[in-house]
Amino acid sequence: MAGKATFFESSLSFPSSRNTQGVQSASAGTSRFVPLSKAQHELDGSAQALDQISRCFNKLRSLRPSDSATLKTELNLLFDQLISENYNSGNHDNIQPEVVCEMLMHASCLVPLSQEHLIIKLSQLIHQLLNQLQVIVDEHTLDVLVSYCTHALRTCSSWTHPEVLLALSSLVYGNGSRCHRHLPELLGLSGILVNYGDPSQPDIEIRRSAVHCLANLCLSVAGQPYLEEPYKGVCYGILLRTLQSPKPPDVEDIVFCTLLQSALKGMQYFCNGGKWKAVPNQDLGTLLAVLKRFMFYGLPGISVEMPQVLYPAPLPQYETIPAAKPEPSQDSTAQKKTAGNKKRKSRGKGKKAGAEGKNDGEEGEGDHISGHHKTGGAGVVQSAWSLGSQSASVTSPSGVTPQLYPSWKKGSSDSEFSDPEGGMQSKLRLYQARVRQSALQCFLAVVKCVEKRILYGYWSSFVPDAPGIGGPPPLTLLTIALKDPSPKVRAGSLQVLSALLEGSRQFLSTAEDTSAPRQAFTPFSATLAASVRELHRCLLLALVAESSCQTLTQVLKCLAHLVSNVPYNRLRPGLLSPLWKQIRPYVRHRDVNVRVSSLTLFGALVSTQAPLPEIQLLLQQPGSTSALSTPGISTPQELSHNWRLPARRDGEASSPGGVEGGPEVPCWLLQLCVSLVTQPREEPYSDSDAGGSSGASLEPSPIRLEALQVLAHLMKGYFSLAQTSLLELGQLSARCLKEQDPSVQLHGTKLLEELGTGIIQQYRSDANTPPQSAKCVPVCQVVEFWSDVLGAPLISALQNEQHPTLQTSACDTLSSILPQAFSQLPVSVFDLLSFHMIFFDVMFVADTANAILTALDDRSPNVRAKAAWSLGNLTDTLIVNMQSVGLEFQEEFSDMLLLNMLRSATKASGDKDRVKSNAVRALGNLLHFLQPVHLGKPVFEQPLQEAMRALIDTVRGDATMKVRWNACYALGNAFRNHSLPLGSAVWSKEAYSALSYVVTSCKNFKVRIKSAAALSVPSTRDRYGDAQQFAEVWRALAQALEHSEEMEDFLEYRYCASLRSQLCHALLHLLSLCQPDDLPVLRSSLSDQSRPVLQGFLVSYLSNKGVTLAAGVDGAAGEEAGDHALPEDGLMALNETLTRLKGQLEEAVLDSSEDLKTVHVLLK
Repeated sequence: MAGKATFFESSLSFPSSRNTQGVQSASAGTSRFVPLSKAQHELDGSAQALDQISRCFNKLRSLRPSDSATLKTELNLLFDQLISENYNSGNHDNIQPEVVCEMLMHASCLVPLSQEHLIIKLSQLIHQLLNQLQVIVDEHTLDVLVSYCTHALRTCSSWTHPEVLLALSSLVYGNGSRCHRHLPELLGLSGILVNYGDPSQPDIEIRRSAVHCLANLCLSVAGQPYLEEPYKGVCYGILLRTLQSPKPPDVEDIVFCTLLQSALKGMQYFCNGGKWKAVPNQDLGTLLAVLKRFMFYGLPGISVEMPQVLYPAPLPQYETIPAAKPEPSQDSTAQKKTAGNKKRKSRGKGKKAGAEGKNDGEEGEGDHISGHHKTGGAGVVQSAWSLGSQSASVTSPSGVTPQLYPSWKKGSSDSEFSDPEGGMQSKLRLYQARVRQSALQCFLAVVKCVEKRILYGYWSSFVPDAPGIGGPPPLTLLTIALKDPSPKVRAGSLQVLSALLEGSRQFLSTAEDTSAPRQAFTPFSATLAASVRELHRCLLLALVAESSCQTLTQVLKCLAHLVSNVPYNRLRPGLLSPLWKQIRPYVRHRDVNVRVSSLTLFGALVSTQAPLPEIQLLLQQPGSTSALSTPGISTPQELSHNWRLPARRDGEASSPGGVEGGPEVPCWLLQLCVSLVTQPREEPYSDSDAGGSSGASLEPSPIRLEALQVLAHLMKGYFSLAQTSLLELGQLSARCLKEQDPSVQLHGTKLLEELGTGIIQQYRSDANTPPQSAKCVPVCQVVEFWSDVLGAPLISALQNEQHPTLQTSACDTLSSILPQAFSQLPVSVFDLLSFHMIFFDVMFVADTANAILTALDDRSPNVRAKAAWSLGNLTDTLIVNMQSVGLEFQEEFSDMLLLNMLRSATKASGDKDRVKSNAVRALGNLLHFLQPVHLGKPVFEQPLQEAMRALIDTVRGDATMKVRWNACYALGNAFRNHSLPLGSAVWSKEAYSALSYVVTSCKNFKVRIKSAAALSVPSTRDRYGDAQQFAEVWRALAQALEHSEEMEDFLEYRYCASLRSQLCHALLHLLSLCQPDDLPVLRSSLSDQSRPVLQGFLVSYLSNKGVTLAAGVDGAAGEEAGDHALPEDGLMALNETLTRLKGQLEEAVLDSSEDLKTVHVLLK
């Protein structure tokens, strides 16, 4: 059926008694004019519009096909009336799509192909109705009208073709997959659109309409499949050739711009049609070269000759910029620019240019150029890009260094264009800006559909790595952000850059510039570090210069993505301090979105690789009262110079003596966020309070929520700087819990949880680091903190059944109470905490399990995934209760319910991966939970074997690494159950074989680590089975250790140390359990080649006592730490094992003694 963007309940009615003889009767009986209210005008206008459509439709319906001149005249009148209507006015919202489809189909029956003037008007009517009413026609209407259009294109004169193609483009909009019957005629070898859309087509109007039609064919709306191959590839080829072809000499620039815009839009729709696939005729480098060319299309002062193809390489691509006039010496250049400052003025608020400028907000500018560049292209770029690291300090076009200011900020008094705003030159600039914007939108679609690891090969083509001193800089996304006069285009470039930076942590992790520079060559790590520094410098310059609120928001978001992914601990310090000082005024910006984005950036700064020493020093600096308390700040240009004075005071206060010697000052960022959450908002603001606010006088909700998130990040990374305000933050959290907005309540509980976790981490100590009691929050203060917080608000959150997420967060908050303070809490608080004891109630667990098992059979994969996750958590609770409550809990738990849970988890382990990952985790817990009373019953025998078979198949299967990791973990969990017949059961050999296979062959080292951990779980020799089974496990572990430095993916290197430590632990564990009968196998595995390698790893492990595993390589490797810990007397235990074996072999044959000697030499 027909579709529409917005549907309404009312429908049109067409009573037969209404006069349908023409439009003249509509004016009969006109009454005296009476002024009406606005609402009455709207109602009256809507009624009149519907009445007009009703009369026209009934007239059309009453007509029958004929060759009479009367019919032709009547159709002309009806079409003129319908085309003259403005369907965008809002008076036609009640017109149903079905009515439009019926009207157009009947009209097509009345217009023969010989009446070409009527065909033109019908085509215009189709295009206008479908576009302005936003109607997507149903399949039957599509079939009828597309057939009519294709016949018209085959039969009628060429002067009708542009209008017919435009109607066809409206018909196929979002319907590409449903045009399958007509696709051979449209996109076949000699298809209509193939011929008309080819660059060799001489008629530019026909070509433009055909390309527009191709673009709409590539579009797919939600719920509809994409255009199928090979027709999708045909569209790609035509669109790419259109973008690669030059402008014909006889075609106007504006017309050619519209052709390019349609082609770029079609390419964007093509890229939205799924993941990019490398096929012979679709080269990514060719497409990126085309897009880069049009990203700078018509940009004033730049004429670019791009290569035909961009190649993935870490070095900048070759591109040429026509040489500008010879530049004078630096002294004379500086003098001329200084003198020119008197003439320059800021861009200010210009007139809107066309419809493109209607969404530019209060800055009131369209996509036109407010001023042109006084110098040539290279000179302008050089002046804007040849900055050192101090460029961030430039804030005003009238400052000391005006040449650093972007060219689009210069005044229009020196413009070489003298035509008025409505002139052709301004219109051309508007259309060129639209082409650049379309190219960036298409590039954004490419970034989303191409794998990041492939796209990062082209990083240097779009991201600068040097300021370009001594020559023209490369043309990158930052060139557009700094130089383009259109705020929409600047925002588009920043969106693309944000998409590139999002998820780039792994790629940027190789950046490093802390070591001394090398003279012979520049390593890639240094090049990437230079690129990161250049990104900081250029984005800071864009932040200082930007005046459009929408674009400013994108600058802040882009900076947040950059900060979240850069490895600052591998770079020289100093990158974050200028950024920190520049964004401080924006938290009081007049626009709510800018304020939210600035807080998001602060959150990224305090959460990235926390704690960073540079951020710690910045947090200790005193707050800037003038900048942070000034309402309505928009950009640094609008601030007087006094807003910079606090920054200099900050620099003075950041000296070591000022931080350590002075009294403790509350963190200014903490105070700022608390005030944003609790204090009334400051006026005036010009925003619309997006998202509303929880109170009429408070800040808008998005700002308050973002401030709470910043506080949570601050507590997580820099708790020691905020612990002096612990009680104040507790009161803030309690206040948030009392509010009506569930989002505020949720963020309040998250803040509480981070506060409690921070306190616990202060008291947590390992074997090497004694607790720093002097720096910890006193226990008495912790008791006071929790006593104030744990009350009615938290109880309400725990009992809020309408918001389960809030309940979960409140439970997590309770788990973050410091154990040392728990016993000292008042008695009334224990009544609250008894809520947590409900998990020890067998009936509650049983009811929860039954509900989860029902959800596991749901038809929706999302429901099943959530149910499997819940089942995994519930079985975790079973293990906790088994260990804490003991046999009483296990005896009261229903055998039948346990059996059903085992069967359901086994069945779910064969579901989709997102269901399977938690299902196997639940299986491991359930197998751990089983006791002899269960295993002695015949009803459990087959489910037990099926459960073990499911885990074994998952370990060996081709599921995702997360699923296989969970399956290995589950097998290790099951091995901890001493009641299972491990070693004697049939499935034991298969389980050990699966784990042995994974530990030697899996390309993911985290899965290998977990399989090695599972192999080291059994605590007695008999649980490893016979000597042959024991030998298989030993050989697998030895082989895995010997080849532990071999990897297919370099990303696995960070887990290499953890893997070796886990394998060493497993081998030594097996050695501690081995018997004399196992020694020949151990000796046979120690060849002359492997023995030195294994000996080196084992000796290193024993000498370091497992420190390597605990430390890992980075934070990610630390996730696998803790699976084992070598005891302090590990060497003593090893010697005891060797002594035991020696005693058992005193009366054995010589061969066994030689076996023992070989093993002893290995560990000597």
